[in-house]
Amino acid sequence: MQSHDFNSPAVAALREDLALALRAAAHHGLAEGVCNHFSVELPDGSGRFLLNPRGLLWSEVQADDVVMVDAHGERLAGRHAVEPTAMFIHAAIHRLCGKAVVLHTHMPYATALTLTEDGLLDSCLSQNAMRFHGRVALDPAYNGLALDSAEGERIARAMQGADVAFLANHGVVVCGDRMAYAYDDLYYLERACMAQVLAQSTGRPLRRADPALVARVCEQTLGERLQSELFFAALRRQL
Repeated sequence: MQSHDFNSPAVAALREDLALALRAAAHHGLAEGVCNHFSVELPDGSGRFLLNPRGLLWSEVQADDVVMVDAHGERLAGRHAVEPTAMFIHAAIHRLCGKAVVLHTHMPYATALTLTEDGLLDSCLSQNAMRFHGRVALDPAYNGLALDSAEGERIARAMQGADVAFLANHGVVVCGDRMAYAYDDLYYLERACMAQVLAQSTGRPLRRADPALVARVCEQTLGERLQSELFFAALRRQL
């Protein structure tokens, strides 16, 4: 049954989307060695999800390389192994936060902000940052590698249901209802963090926008996600 589900048209399409997002992240400089992980939950309520395999560069991942695991992170289908921290982090966030898509990276500029005292993006700075207004949580308690379910669950609870989490001294997690939306947010999160880091590096005072206006811009950006879908479609043509 697991093999049948893994090869069904619906799951095959999800595997294609997951592999595309990984290749896109490599293309945009968001990957790190063969580490970090993306996942998408199957829409059947079973708690199973798809995950990138251990040991492959994101740039080389194809749909057939994707692995299916259960709610506890145990492999059910696929020819590759699963990286332990991926199982613990992603299983917990899918289960406890109810997120369909979970993208975890150590992308440079976002991670740089996790090393600062504030620890996260200021959503009142750039226009790109404004889409994340009210959608970001900070996990301030770095606790080492996530090598057990307790640490994965601690991270998930620290997110408090937010779409984006900055993990102190570690990296970020971006979640969404579908892959096109989550990847669009991941890409623009890094762009927003890059602008903030560059602005801070000037040593000049930062110009923050009015929070009420920022909230309106966030609502406008998320009011229709056609741009996110078109971006993902363009990436599919290119990669």
